[in-house]
Amino acid sequence: MALSVDSSWFRWQGRVKDNFFQTPSESTPLLSVAKERQSYNLSQQRIVFPNNKIFHQDWAKVSKFYSGNRIHTTKYTLFNFVPRNLFKQFHRWANLYFLFLVILNWMPSIEVFHREITMLPLAIVLLIIMVKDGMEDYEKYRFDQEINSSNIQIYEKKEQNYVQKHWKDVRVGDFVRLQCNEIIPADILLLFSSDPSGVCHLETANLDGETNLKQRRVVKGFLHQEFEPEVFQNKIVCEKPNNNLSKFKGYMEHPDQTRTGFNSESLLLRGCTIRNTEVVVGIVIYAGHETKAMLNNSGPRYKRSKVERRINIDIFFCVGILFLMCLIGAIGHGLWKGKFSGLPPFDVPDANGSFPPIALQGFYMFLTMIILLQILIPISLYVSIELVKLGQIFFLHNDIDLYDEEADLSIQCRALNITEDLGQIQYIFSDKTGTLTENKMVFRRCTIMGNEFSHQENAKRLETHRELDSDEEDWTKCQYGTVPGHITVRCPGGTQALRRSQSARAHFQCHTRHKSLGRCESAQSPVAFSSTIEKDVTPDQVLLTKVKDAALKLESLTAHKVTKPYHSTGSSITDFFLALAICNSVMVSTTTEPRQRVTIPPQMKSLGASLEKIHQLFQRLKLSSLSQSFSSTTPSDLGESLGPNSTAVDSDEQDDSSSHSCGYSTDIGYQSSSREEVLPKHDTLKAGSSSLEDVLDSVIPEPEFFYEAESPDEAALVHAARAYNFTLISRTPEQVTVRLPQGTLLTFDLLYTLGFDSVRKRMSVIVRHPLTGEIIVYTKGADSVIMDLLEDPAKAINPAAEKKLRKIQTRTQKHLDWYARDGLRTLCIAKKVLKEEDFQRWANFRHEAEASLDNQDELLMETAQHLETQLTLLGATGIEDRLQEGVPDTIAALREAGIQIWVLTGDKQETAVNIAHSCKLLDQTDTVYTINTESQETCESILNCALEEVKRCYDTNKAEHKFFGIRLPSQASSSTVEVTGSDIGLVIDGKTLNIIFQGNLEKKFLELTKYCRSVLCCRFTPLQKSMVVKLMRDKLKVMTLSIGDGANDVSMIQAADIGIGISGQEGMQAVMSSDFAIARFKHLKKLLLVHGHWCYSRLARMVVYYFYKNVCYVNLLFWYQFFCGFSGATMIDYWQMIFFNLFFTSLPPLIFGILDKDISAETLLALPELYRSGQNSKFYKLSTFWIAMMDAFYQSLVCFFIPYLTYKDSDIGVFAFGTSINTISLTTLLLHQAMEMKTWVWTQYDHKLKARKNLRRYLGQPHHFADEITKNKRD
Repeated sequence: MALSVDSSWFRWQGRVKDNFFQTPSESTPLLSVAKERQSYNLSQQRIVFPNNKIFHQDWAKVSKFYSGNRIHTTKYTLFNFVPRNLFKQFHRWANLYFLFLVILNWMPSIEVFHREITMLPLAIVLLIIMVKDGMEDYEKYRFDQEINSSNIQIYEKKEQNYVQKHWKDVRVGDFVRLQCNEIIPADILLLFSSDPSGVCHLETANLDGETNLKQRRVVKGFLHQEFEPEVFQNKIVCEKPNNNLSKFKGYMEHPDQTRTGFNSESLLLRGCTIRNTEVVVGIVIYAGHETKAMLNNSGPRYKRSKVERRINIDIFFCVGILFLMCLIGAIGHGLWKGKFSGLPPFDVPDANGSFPPIALQGFYMFLTMIILLQILIPISLYVSIELVKLGQIFFLHNDIDLYDEEADLSIQCRALNITEDLGQIQYIFSDKTGTLTENKMVFRRCTIMGNEFSHQENAKRLETHRELDSDEEDWTKCQYGTVPGHITVRCPGGTQALRRSQSARAHFQCHTRHKSLGRCESAQSPVAFSSTIEKDVTPDQVLLTKVKDAALKLESLTAHKVTKPYHSTGSSITDFFLALAICNSVMVSTTTEPRQRVTIPPQMKSLGASLEKIHQLFQRLKLSSLSQSFSSTTPSDLGESLGPNSTAVDSDEQDDSSSHSCGYSTDIGYQSSSREEVLPKHDTLKAGSSSLEDVLDSVIPEPEFFYEAESPDEAALVHAARAYNFTLISRTPEQVTVRLPQGTLLTFDLLYTLGFDSVRKRMSVIVRHPLTGEIIVYTKGADSVIMDLLEDPAKAINPAAEKKLRKIQTRTQKHLDWYARDGLRTLCIAKKVLKEEDFQRWANFRHEAEASLDNQDELLMETAQHLETQLTLLGATGIEDRLQEGVPDTIAALREAGIQIWVLTGDKQETAVNIAHSCKLLDQTDTVYTINTESQETCESILNCALEEVKRCYDTNKAEHKFFGIRLPSQASSSTVEVTGSDIGLVIDGKTLNIIFQGNLEKKFLELTKYCRSVLCCRFTPLQKSMVVKLMRDKLKVMTLSIGDGANDVSMIQAADIGIGISGQEGMQAVMSSDFAIARFKHLKKLLLVHGHWCYSRLARMVVYYFYKNVCYVNLLFWYQFFCGFSGATMIDYWQMIFFNLFFTSLPPLIFGILDKDISAETLLALPELYRSGQNSKFYKLSTFWIAMMDAFYQSLVCFFIPYLTYKDSDIGVFAFGTSINTISLTTLLLHQAMEMKTWVWTQYDHKLKARKNLRRYLGQPHHFADEITKNKRD
């Protein structure tokens, strides 16, 4: 809640009296007095001395404590690679187990195999992993060398000039000069910019993926002066290095002990690119690994999948089985030796001639059996799993259905070890804006001073866009069709085929993005949030007339005519659209100078005179009809009155503009679908000396304006103001210029800008009105916040004013509720007029807060809250965020698959509910429970009542599921309860969630959600989103997936078992924090239902097969011990045993794990219910493992005793007998693998034939018969 004016004011006075701003860290001397400039206080803050002659000694002492700019992202060096890599690999306990066996085998008393042979499998596995890690690390080393060797200009005090050096030579305190399009090498405080306004433009695509330009400003006091490094005599004190990209605070101490504060608006971050600024100079604050970009570069996160956790448990079971078998062997060996009356003839005494006791011999035999049966633990399983996952990811990247042509992006797999978890998801937590919706904000309607303007023509335009989009899709499908092998797309240069086997991955190098094959360059918008549907706003005719009248009154105002702040409807309308135009951080650029900021407004002040002269010309040319038409129009109608030759428009754009621009006025030259024109200035027009063609030829075309906004909401409001001819012309740090409908330019002095943040949920600008001289605060923000900050109607000057204020607020709130029910995003617009002395006093407090180092955020927040009170409501806007294509079908399919879908959003409850109905998350017949309370008792009571009602409904449904008195089994998963009939939905807000956590009501809340078909969480903060995900994941033990597209979704994405980021309009922070990244929400359908099912079923069945084949094979040796006195002897050659896992049975499981398809993609998409097999762990669970173990024991008995009974009482040798057993066993295992495969393609078939050929070569038999089979099958 916002603080009241009185409380804030007294708190400020108290802070000033108590010298609040003298914080401990600021009062601490920069240099220790005791040691007289010998040591520095660097424990809680960073002190930066400039590297010039004045501070050279101080710089030399302090800079050695700071990191240099050389970076190394490698794990190893040439000297520590082998020991460090081995140390890392032996963190995996399976490798330690086999190392233990190797050491045991070197003990003579228990040696089973040749020592070198025992070492070979472990050495091969370690070598393969070592080579892979070495190649990956070498690529990182090459990249580091390339970055460290980049060139940069650094100031050299000896030469007193900038010298070209490498990035690795940059140190904290160095002065760095950068030019346009250069990449910033370190975190630099901006001290000079060639821009007259002291602004530097950055492209932050390397950090957050956002392509719209950001503005950074020179530190106050350095704006209007040439920068000389040797003259710089200031010390810089700032916070210690941290990974917060959006926050930075510090101050600059001048020689006279005064301070100038600065924040993140003056910090150039490493990795960003200088744009549209010729030269900038700054001082290095953080370098190398202490920069914010490097502190955020943690790389892909390691997560353990559910299957991997299951594998570790089952390996412990295998260890138990091994222990039991070894124990049987040890006991059997002792019993067998006990049958001899004396010493057995084959016992060999030790060096002293004595024989060890039977108990000790049994212990030795126990260790011997561990070595003998070691392959019960599959050493190659981990390597095989890694290779299978790489293969699965390769096919994920190359799926053309997961490629978005418009964004030119395919799926990205950032976590390489959890692909199988995609097939076991039970809960999905989704953001709304930009995830379910397009995040293309379109101005839909507005209310001003309690009067609602529905904008019906604009609604028709949006419907036309929808129909055109659907017709275009149908036409594309009809024209090109779909061919199973490839997809043909039309390009400007012809037709190209994009094969399904080709990679559709989008490569990002430097700052260049490749164009999509199917998109023409003209269709690509040069800036974000500037598509046709977002720019073209059709004004409401009634409101447009009022805007024209109000604008005329505004131009007649002067400072002397303003007597009192009486808020008439006309002045409120102009203030409303002025607020839309200037209360933002939008940068203006043009098409003739791409992405060049407009700082000087065009000369258009004599527009009215030019129109009069053209009007006289028309009369002299006796164009009476045209003249009459012209005289009845405003200047903005000129383009329409002159006819089709008045503007030059593209053919495809002309139809679009004409379809919705007739019948209303737009600002001449600023229609978004046409090139803009400005009428020329002429001093005289002589009769007969000019013709209509001469005048039209003299019209000077003006380049089209583009608005580069940091959010789509800002862009939508600026485009709306432009539609009503309040056109934002230029913006500088000191001024902002708006053109009125009559062509007059108003240049406002921009005194302060209070940016939007998630706590205040609003933004304000403080400007000085050019006509009245008043200081005005324009504020826009969430209605839940702004409505609480409005002036109290009870304090109005008279009862009539009080009644009017109450009426305006009441009707505006009603309109806001309408907008929310229609699914529109709402924003309130308000203003406040400040007295000069009040503003100066507030500005002083603000300056002190900016210069504070400790508690700076709290102080800045308090100054903003003190200013943004007692606001006058101007109106509100409703912005439409259209639903993404395919969202309803995707949600319906995921719910059929048994996945519970939650929507976590910060939007209003009504808006979220409307979107939920649109995307089929809620149905009209659903029973929806809404919990909005701030009382713990009320919340608990509502939860109890809802639970009783839901359970009663569930018990009734259970009774209906009886057949002849027998209850039918339910197919619902363990984490959810299916309730037939009227489905149940739950809507909850952030305040209620806080009550649930504070009152320990989580258990009841979770119990209620189990019965719910859908859950909508509204007004949630990013922290609350992550809290809900963790609650469901930890308490219900379910597999969770979070999906979002913005920075506010990062915590939720990281908290889930699988995090998916959408490459949307809000940058790439969600993508960089995710495990997988997709371009559209609809891609989630195939990603989970098809690839998720395949990845899980393949890997799960491969793991089960690995355990089966190893247990089956090792049991052959175990059964043989019953016939050799448990002596640890073997009947199979050592080499065959060692290479059983490495070579003989390694390739079939790999092919199986990568290529097998138990169900086709078409079937999985048509029957989403098949996904439930993964949720229930059908292919790999405890019962599956033990069934495979029993099967392995049974098959090993058959494979051993059939040859045994066949060769019984014969003179066959031991190894000949073992060869036959080994052959039968390998054949059985390969046939079992073939039976497990559900899909046979030529690659797998050819591999099987090769396996048969190798098998016959292994037996020493002729293999012409196998060749004949191969030939016949291929024919």
